[in-house]
Amino acid sequence: MNTHLTPRDLSLALLVIVVWGLNFAVIKVGVADMPPLLLGALRYLLAAFPALLFVRPPKVPLKLYLLYGMTMAVAQFALLFTAIHIGMPSGLASLVLQSQSFFTLLLAVVLLREQWQGNQVAGLALAGVGLVLIGSAHGASMPLAGFVLTVAAAGMWGCGNLVTRAVGRHGPMNQFAFIVWSSVVAPLPFVALSLLLDGPAMVWSAVQHLSFQSMAAVAYIAWISTLLGFGLWTYLMSRYPVNRVAPFTLLVPVVGLTTGWVVFGEQLRPVHFAGAGLLMAGLVVNVFGGPLWSAVMGRLRAAQ
Repeated sequence: MNTHLTPRDLSLALLVIVVWGLNFAVIKVGVADMPPLLLGALRYLLAAFPALLFVRPPKVPLKLYLLYGMTMAVAQFALLFTAIHIGMPSGLASLVLQSQSFFTLLLAVVLLREQWQGNQVAGLALAGVGLVLIGSAHGASMPLAGFVLTVAAAGMWGCGNLVTRAVGRHGPMNQFAFIVWSSVVAPLPFVALSLLLDGPAMVWSAVQHLSFQSMAAVAYIAWISTLLGFGLWTYLMSRYPVNRVAPFTLLVPVVGLTTGWVVFGEQLRPVHFAGAGLLMAGLVVNVFGGPLWSAVMGRLRAAQ
């Protein structure tokens, strides 16, 4: 396995980051013209069809398809789309959602009995303070409900990561095909939730009056962000060690915050900057602090 990204693959990694960073602004455009849960249904409908006609479903138990679809797709994006719909700034959403890595750590400790390293505890503490600071600055520019829903979406992403680990135990597979076929799970629950919460009249009216802007947003989220983004990411993860590729996701909030500021004029208050800095510091400590922590502990043991 290669240890250094080639110039071509580095360009692909940066392309994925830009695609995923822009995705939050596109979501904001999409939920402006249609109910957020209907947007979710259309997103996964287009992600599944017609792609599933060209790839075979990996040999994974049905329950894992269902669990992945309900956590990573339905729960995460129902919460995120609704958060942005009710006023969560797209840039801050791209940042807060990165707390998923800490929810993954917490869930792994509770459910899988994994052990924490010191750098993970430090990263979690920094990120926790950062989230508290961001949440404390709620108001007209960032409703508290939007912030809470985004944090909950990050928690659902963490749940989906544990499902992904379970899927990985079934051996090497076409991860792109798994994403396509797991997308089949999502449209019906999204439609059911939209009918229940928005009402049949609103859903039908939205379907009848789909604008070009709405369909362009759906197409971007389904084909560019989901299929192209995850397809390229799967390719990179299969060619390089995880620690060479995964840190690139730290750049997603940079693109998301910049896009929110440029396109929508989203402004951050000083407390937002402080919270964002602590959250990003926590992510950096979590991702890069492992070797340093191991070296420090090794020297302490040697000194004893």
